[in-house]
Amino acid sequence: MSQFNSFDFSKYNVAMIGNFLPRRCGIATFTADLTRALSKESSDSNFSIVAMNDLPGAYSYPDEVCFEVHDKNLLDYRMAANFLNTVQPNVVCLQHEFGIFGGDCGAHILSLLQELSVPVVTTFHSVLVEPNNGQKSVTQEICRISDRIVVMSQRATNVLEDVYNVPKDKVAFIPHGIPNIPFVDPNFYKSHFDLEGRTVILTFGLLSPGKGIEFMIDAMPAIVKKHPDVTYVVLGATHPLIKKNHDESYRDSLIRRAQNLGVENNVIFHGKFVELDVLCEYLGAADLYVTPYLNKDQIVSGTLAYAIGAGKAVVSTPYWYAEEMLDEGRGRIVPFKDSTSLANAILDLLDNDVEYHAMRKEAYTFSRAMIWKEVARSYLELFQQAEDHRQKHPKLLQKSSQNTTSSEIPQPNFDHLRRMTDGVGMLQHARCEVPDRNHGYCVDDNARALITTLLALNLIPEDTSLLDMAYRYMSFIYHAFNESNNHFRNFMSYDRQWLEEKGSQDSHARAVWSLGVAIGQKKHTIFGNKPVTIFKRAVATMTDFEFPRAWAFGIIGIHAYLQTFSGDLEAKRAMKHVAKKLFDLYCENSCNIWPWLEDTVTYDNGKIPQALLIAGRELKKPEMVTAGLNSLEWLTRIQTSVEGYFMPIGNRGWYSLNGEKARFDQQPLEAQSMLEACLYAYRITRDKKWRLEAKRCLEWFLGKNNMNVVMYDQTTGGCCDGLLATGKNLNQGAESTLAWLQSLLEMYVEYGSQTTTPEAVKSLSSTT
Repeated sequence: MSQFNSFDFSKYNVAMIGNFLPRRCGIATFTADLTRALSKESSDSNFSIVAMNDLPGAYSYPDEVCFEVHDKNLLDYRMAANFLNTVQPNVVCLQHEFGIFGGDCGAHILSLLQELSVPVVTTFHSVLVEPNNGQKSVTQEICRISDRIVVMSQRATNVLEDVYNVPKDKVAFIPHGIPNIPFVDPNFYKSHFDLEGRTVILTFGLLSPGKGIEFMIDAMPAIVKKHPDVTYVVLGATHPLIKKNHDESYRDSLIRRAQNLGVENNVIFHGKFVELDVLCEYLGAADLYVTPYLNKDQIVSGTLAYAIGAGKAVVSTPYWYAEEMLDEGRGRIVPFKDSTSLANAILDLLDNDVEYHAMRKEAYTFSRAMIWKEVARSYLELFQQAEDHRQKHPKLLQKSSQNTTSSEIPQPNFDHLRRMTDGVGMLQHARCEVPDRNHGYCVDDNARALITTLLALNLIPEDTSLLDMAYRYMSFIYHAFNESNNHFRNFMSYDRQWLEEKGSQDSHARAVWSLGVAIGQKKHTIFGNKPVTIFKRAVATMTDFEFPRAWAFGIIGIHAYLQTFSGDLEAKRAMKHVAKKLFDLYCENSCNIWPWLEDTVTYDNGKIPQALLIAGRELKKPEMVTAGLNSLEWLTRIQTSVEGYFMPIGNRGWYSLNGEKARFDQQPLEAQSMLEACLYAYRITRDKKWRLEAKRCLEWFLGKNNMNVVMYDQTTGGCCDGLLATGKNLNQGAESTLAWLQSLLEMYVEYGSQTTTPEAVKSLSSTT
């Protein structure tokens, strides 16, 4: 069974998938070392482990391990994918080796990767040159899913391209990490292991027949004959799978071999798995390092990397990784299964101090780019590249199983609105659909909530619960108005303490907008005269504002107010004043290819053209109407995907002049803003294209977006907080839920403005 430990994913975090200590194997050691190095280089981030288990429950994992998977249990892989999609790490880093995953050719891991919504970086610890069909298929699918691929040799890059058809620009070479071992005289550490006065040759790693140790033992008689003090140390436990199937038969055969050759006193077997600090001491004590491996296709060797990093003189057989690492005088290469050549190469180095020390220096100098600190930095940079790649090339997700389709308009569901509203007003945030009290309240959201409930009351006037909530939101707005400075405060803590004396210009103007709607709707007298008094004082304050969206919100609010008090010249003068500011800014900055009032397109963009259209109509300024239509047409064009979906500019970079549009994170507020602007454009032009554009914006909530993700939750009545490159933000906060409800209700008003009975409202989806 799978299980997970508690883990803090609140900061930037990476989830590593692979074996992990105390499981004893090369992948486990690598994953642990890489995780440790990453944590040192990015101390504010979290690096957690999804550990692969060959023996369920057999390992007492450290706290970094947050989830464990039984490698033979396919269900565990799917549970792990669901877990990772829930905690949403920034990146998943997979350590791949065929032997550690279940299924045919390790295919079980595909069930996990295919369901992940987050970016994936895969490190290949082996790349087969002559794979069978299953191995090739699994490797190609992993490469397809992965945003970036890491190999630890240059040759592996070519193999991935030539054999597996993987684009080179997807593959990064990052060397196998090594500890930062000092360059020391081997005699310094020999006393730690009773090796004083001996010349030490070392091989370490999990013992298995493919390591070719027998050929090195066969070379020992010739070496000992000339240098009787030579001792060959074979350090490492037998590979767990070998031991499970064959016990210690391979090690026993090596011991007998040494005895038969008369070198048993010159060969020492330390059959144990040693910790890193002890391993570094063994490496320090070695005069030479030997890898007599038998597999030509071995694309990486952590033991060889460690030996080079310790500045050892190395003799090796010509497997690919050794040929690459020992090139240019960094070591000696001898033929496979050739004990005589092994002996001759070792003797030549022992008898040639100049070449021996030059080789050590070349190896140590070359390895400085391989220390874990540098490797960790390369991985961190690659993780960022993977995130950036996913932003530009999102993974298309499966459509939601919800019954709602984009050709229907759902019935309004106010359950989540009620859930987010308490006796004070509307809370700002939610964790999934659960209201989050930690962040308290803000006038922004209560203003939006007031507009939403008043829209709903015009459609369903008999719903007294909506009226009750409208009173609460209005009460909050009353309380937010600071009588001493005529500004609205914005943020209130959950314990009802205002956190500022005046809020932002945007929040002030949104409050003005909501008051204008409250006064301008048909039954404005339900709130008495107080909204008018606050509105007029707040509008007077707003005329000195300097930010264009605040001007736009104010213009929309004054327009709503004038539906009831059309003769109020003070309000009209205020509209004229801020509208001139808005239009002048547009004229100053816009051009044919960039009909916009700023150098960057940011948030709530539809409100700018909507305000220009409203002001142009109210003030009889056709040039403002033209500017509004031009900017709105441009916004619709740049926010339409090649598939024809509405694709709002994301808040992870926005869209600057001569820059690149950010595709994510897409915000529900942008869909609402554009929908309302398009509906107003339709009302004043009667051009049906604007109705279609508004419908496209609504459909964004219902799954017609470039991720095929339904943002509206018909079960709760809430809306997810944003569309990410990895899917949807599962939180259903106030702003997103209100953006959805306000968009939905505006469409109801547009399509059913003459019919406001509940029965008519319910039938609107069929007439749309």
